[in-house]
Order: sequence, then structure tokens, then C-alpha cells
Amino acid sequence: MPVIFNEPLSFLQRLTEYMEHTYLIQKASSLSDPTERMQCVAAFAVSAVASQWERTGKPFNPLLGETYELVRDDLGFRLISEQVSHHPPISAFHAEGLNNDFVFHGSIYPKLKFWGKSVEAEPKGTITLELLEHNEAYTWTNPTCCVHNIIVGKLWIEQYGNVEITNHKTGDKCVLNFKPCGLFGKELHKVEGYIQDKSKKKLCALYGKWTECLYSVDPATFDAFKKNDKKNTEEKKHSKQVSASEESDEMPMPDSESVFVIPGSVLLWRIAPRPPNSAQMYNFTSFAMVLNEIDKDMESVIPKTDCRLRPDIRAMENGEIDLASEEKKRLEEKQRAARKNRSRSEEDWRTRWFHQGPNPHNGAQDWLYSGSYWDRNYSNLPDIY
Repeated sequence: MPVIFNEPLSFLQRLTEYMEHTYLIQKASSLSDPTERMQCVAAFAVSAVASQWERTGKPFNPLLGETYELVRDDLGFRLISEQVSHHPPISAFHAEGLNNDFVFHGSIYPKLKFWGKSVEAEPKGTITLELLEHNEAYTWTNPTCCVHNIIVGKLWIEQYGNVEITNHKTGDKCVLNFKPCGLFGKELHKVEGYIQDKSKKKLCALYGKWTECLYSVDPATFDAFKKNDKKNTEEKKHSKQVSASEESDEMPMPDSESVFVIPGSVLLWRIAPRPPNSAQMYNFTSFAMVLNEIDKDMESVIPKTDCRLRPDIRAMENGEIDLASEEKKRLEEKQRAARKNRSRSEEDWRTRWFHQGPNPHNGAQDWLYSGSYWDRNYSNLPDIY
């Protein structure tokens, strides 16, 4: 893909944006009621995909062995990620709370499907959150992301599919439905679902938009509202009798930008506004804008595989598009040559900070952190740039 379709971040940095709303994990840790904790975890899972809104630039594919670290004392976490496989492309990450309150880790293998005018990315891989004070673990997978109009027209993004969050200690589950936009865009960006206990009794309902906010409300109130809403919609349809023309790929306009708040609801999460210059900066959030920052002190500490040191991304960030394109090509060729040399010498690639193994909570195939990254001993690292 030509470099102009990219944004100046590696996919490893893009993954780190899950951590923008870390305060939701810390809030979950502080709560004594398991249902309230699950509400915060669900809000965190929804907030993790919110930064994708209008982000139509493609992150750079990480090179095998590429790493990224982020330490945010102000947000109370540190994170390490590594590109652990090239075919298929798998990125593994491991974050921990600086107050020893949580561990958040996962491995993502984005499976791409091209549908002519759109491209669909299904993020295979398990995401795990452990709340250490409660000895609780939650697992889920992210919804499918689709970018429309990749050939012509205005690019736009939707997320859809079911996300099932399981609390492995209590057996509680939260099933969230990210709705596809539908023919007239009525459902665009909507998310709704329920938290239920292990006997499937509904404990609370959640609703909102992944681009904006998430609320919780009593399930009976929610069901009554839905029933009424459906009745109104049916009546409108009969009075209008709209003829459904051929489905358009144009971005539908949502009914109203904001979510109708059902009386008695509690706000769990609201997105932070983007900085005023965001549209000129690849629609980055404030959090995304600082992911590539580097200073002299940091440069002497981080490993040479960190993507802040990657020349093609840096050139693109500096607006040197031709140089970025040349460097991207050079790095890809260097990666191919290294792979050829390994196959000649029958030498296997060895990951540095992660190892393959079953997820300890749901048994799924996963990549787990091996430890020792923060010891700052980076001898014998591959020369990938």
C-alpha cells in the first residue's frame, strides 16, 4: 500500500490507545460490587475502540521484532508490546498498573477481508484484564471494524458484532451488541447489551454509542423503553412507506448525534473531546498525538527495536512523504532478506519478550509476557531498521 494511505504510527502504537481510558480500570478496582465492576470493565472495552472514530489512515505494519513501550506515570500504567509474528501478523501487548492494581494483556491478529468497496478487519485474539485486588480476570475479543469507500468517496468507519466479556471468578457475563448501521443509519455507532449472572438473569442493561458514551440502567426500564421505541418506529414506517433503494455505501447520517438518555440511567463513560487541530492531524486524539514523542533521555534507554526510532514513520510525521515511502520500501526489503537468510540457515525467529501459550483463563491460544523487559538489558536485539 502506498504510504499516503498511512498515519504516522505503527500498529503497536495504535494498540496502546486501548489505555487512553485507564481510569475506568482503576475505578473498577475501587468498587466492591461485582456488577458495578463489570459495568466499568464494559465501559473500558467500549472506550478502547472509540479512538478509531474517523481514523481512516492505516497504521504502519510492524516489522517482526519491532517493539513499543509507553510509561504514563500520570495515568498509572506502563506497557510493552512486540510484533511476535509476521505471517500471520500478530501483535502482543502487556500493561500493568503502577500501583500493582491490574494487569491488562492480549494478542491481536487482524484478519482482513476485502469486499470491493470496503475492507473489514476482524481482530482475532483474546484480551484479558486482571483486577489483582479482587483476584478477578475478565476476557473478551474486540468487535469487527469496517472501512467503507476505500476506492472512491469519503472514507467512513463502523464497528459491529457481539463482544462477550466474561468474569471468570463470578461467571457473570456482559454481552454487548455493536450494531451495524442498517439501511437508514438509525443504528449507526450504537452499542447495547446486558450484564447477566451465571444463571442468565439480567442484572443491568447498557447502551450508548462507541463514539460517544455508555450508560447503565435497570433492565426492566430498558426493555420497556425498547418496546416503546420499536412501536414508534413501526408507526413512522407505516406513515412514510419508504422505498428501500439499493443499499448505498455513503455514510448514513445518524438520527441525532447524541444518545437519548433513558430516565434513571447512570453515565459510565464519556469520550474526551479531540483537540481542535485533530482533523489536520489524521483525526488523532490528544493521547495518540504524543505516542511518537521521544527525548534524548528516553532515546538512551529504549531498545533499538522501538518504533519511535523507525525511520519511515518518523519521516512521515515530519511531512517528508517521499523519504517515508523510500524508507518503508527499504525496511520491507530488509525484512524479506532477513527472512531468506534465516530459512537458508534453518534458524528460527525467536521472540524476545513474549512466548506462545494458552490463556490461563479461557485456554485460548495466546501470547504471554515473558518478563524482564523493564530490566533494561537489551543486548542481542535484532537490527530491524
